[in-house]
Amino acid sequence: MFDGYIICGTPRTGSTLLCKLLADTGSAGNPDSFYGRQFIAEWAAEWNLPPLMDANGTDFQAAYLAAAIKVGRGDTGIFGLRLMRENLDELSAILDQLHPGLDSDVARLAKAFGKLLYIHLSRVDKLGQAVSYIKAQQSGLWHVSPDGTELERLGKPQQPVYDFERIRQEVARLEAFDAAWNSWFAAQGIVPLRVSYESLSADPAETLARICTALGIKPPVAGTIRPGVAKLADAVSRDWMRRYERDIGRAN
Repeated sequence: MFDGYIICGTPRTGSTLLCKLLADTGSAGNPDSFYGRQFIAEWAAEWNLPPLMDANGTDFQAAYLAAAIKVGRGDTGIFGLRLMRENLDELSAILDQLHPGLDSDVARLAKAFGKLLYIHLSRVDKLGQAVSYIKAQQSGLWHVSPDGTELERLGKPQQPVYDFERIRQEVARLEAFDAAWNSWFAAQGIVPLRVSYESLSADPAETLARICTALGIKPPVAGTIRPGVAKLADAVSRDWMRRYERDIGRAN
């Protein structure tokens, strides 16, 4: 039996969908990006952590960790965390500050969170992933519900504009993040449960059942699962991908 799990992801791999599915089981924690650097101040304010604490100090980090574990468990006995590769080293440094003397990332994570299942969430279609990420950045819209209403907007509405070089750079960045996760798993002696965006989006119930089974908890009945996030890919996304394939052919 695991004490928790970490969804080891990269942007636009369906992690928001997966977090919602796991939380909705009522028995698999309440995962979120508690250690995304851009969210820490917001979480700290929401959790009413003393504002005078030094964000780099041990007292603040200990209080923040305790609050994250409480919220990440929800009303269950399992802690859930969504972690992007770009935030892993920062989290490890924080845990080293709280638990000095441990000789590996996996030892620090186990000390903080207990026995963990590592879930590697990746996307085979890196071009689609890059297009989705850039389009969300430009438009400000990151997630919508199945009925089309906005779930998460991080910027003012703007018309997205195709940018070949920006897409090419993002494809390379996402490939590097995936490679970095795999190198880290190997170095830490971790065999992760691998989940693809493609399988998650095609069959959320089956993917959720795999994860619940791995965690040692009963999967929900398939017919009761209602994904709370819809795809944002549209005609603009498909046009960008066609144009990129054409332009990358010319560039090579």
